[in-house]
Amino acid sequence: MAAVIDPRVTEYAELLVGRCLGVRAGWQVMVLSTPEARPLVEEVLRGIARRGAYALLRLDFANEQYPVAHAWSAEAPEGLVSRLAPADLHTIETMDARITINAPENVRDGSELPGARITHVREAVRPYYRRSMGDEIAWVTCHYPTQALAQAGGMILRDYEDFLYGACLLDWEAEELRMQAIADRFAGGERVTIVGPGTDLSLGITGREALVDGGHVNMPGGEFFFSPVEDSAEGVISFSEFPAEYGGNEVTGVRLRFEAGRVVEASAASGEEFLVATLDTDEGARRIGELGIGCNPRIQRHTRSILFDEKIDGTVHIAVGNAYAKAGGNNSSLVHWDMVKDLRRGGRLELDGTVVQENGTWL
Repeated sequence: MAAVIDPRVTEYAELLVGRCLGVRAGWQVMVLSTPEARPLVEEVLRGIARRGAYALLRLDFANEQYPVAHAWSAEAPEGLVSRLAPADLHTIETMDARITINAPENVRDGSELPGARITHVREAVRPYYRRSMGDEIAWVTCHYPTQALAQAGGMILRDYEDFLYGACLLDWEAEELRMQAIADRFAGGERVTIVGPGTDLSLGITGREALVDGGHVNMPGGEFFFSPVEDSAEGVISFSEFPAEYGGNEVTGVRLRFEAGRVVEASAASGEEFLVATLDTDEGARRIGELGIGCNPRIQRHTRSILFDEKIDGTVHIAVGNAYAKAGGNNSSLVHWDMVKDLRRGGRLELDGTVVQENGTWL
């Protein structure tokens, strides 16, 4: 007897293969995930097949973010870890699209690797992310509901499934139009200022277009974002509401002070050593690669998953490190670390001195 599949999984897969990737006949599509996501992975593979494209499946047991096996990267000599196998490099340079389905058994997988080894892995997969960040290929990152993600988000699995599908299975055409109308307000602007508890940070956006994520490259979508002018950030921002998570590591109470676009002071209530080490990864890691503004109406709570948390309606996030070339950004780094600031209680956004959002509500 065939297993009964939640109809939302089928709808989700169709959304990923269709709207998000727009898979075309003859494409080679890399699919990265874990065995935990088997129902969605198989539906995605079927969807790719029906469109006459090739599916290149890559499964790992701990870390689906990179096209290299986690257990291998933990033990291999550094000379190998820092570069992809020639066969994998060829695949990455010739594939037409990729989909990453995050489905961890343990959300802390990967945090046990020493910092230097993590840097080597990031160096190895630079070509993989260069093609994504530069929009050379179609790509999407998403989640499949697992016990680990539900527990991290403070929910039982059934409630987490409802939350995830509720945030993803929206009328994305309508959402994109709504967000574009808000983003258009920033057209021609010069500076965005974020004000809130422990925060007064100003960023230059002159000549930088706001890009709307209407459910294409991330699922869920629900933000618009900029790549700020690289030397423009001035002031301080405190991420006191939510922890900042990266590579399986959690840092709480992050506070960053910027001068001429660069982090000159960094502290944290916990995890400060990891924070500073990551900021010291390379020259670009101390600059801001992204300013994002969350707009997903179905995401109102923090779940310890940045893919969802950066879309919380009434929040902003900045990413230290690599910028999006398609948004006009020039900053280059092995790091892209998003941190979320909640503006729904005592916060505001200003555009060239005019308040445009207060307490999470657009004015």
